[in-house]
Amino acid sequence: MNKYCILIFFTAFCSAMSQILLNLSNQKKHRNKIKEYMNFYVILSYIILAFVLIANIYIMQFVQLKIAHALSASTYIFAMFLSALVLHEKITVKKMIGNSLILAGIYIFVT
Repeated sequence: MNKYCILIFFTAFCSAMSQILLNLSNQKKHRNKIKEYMNFYVILSYIILAFVLIANIYIMQFVQLKIAHALSASTYIFAMFLSALVLHEKITVKKMIGNSLILAGIYIFVT
């Protein structure tokens, strides 16, 4: 695995963080529609997503597309753990089975 594959995992982690930020914003009560869409969490989330998009465009020059897409599926795994840590969501057996299948798919597809 080269350094660009590690960067794909990093961008997957950033993408999961962005999703957590949007969820945090969604859990808050906002005074009006403008505040609902123009608050710190939403703006930071979109900044992170823009960074992920630009980074992925750069990384795609050095990694095969099929491998890049397989590795980026790790976003779901990061999202599960981050939602447990930040949002205090429960990690259920179904989530563990689903994420295990994702991990197995990544391993089979990449090797």
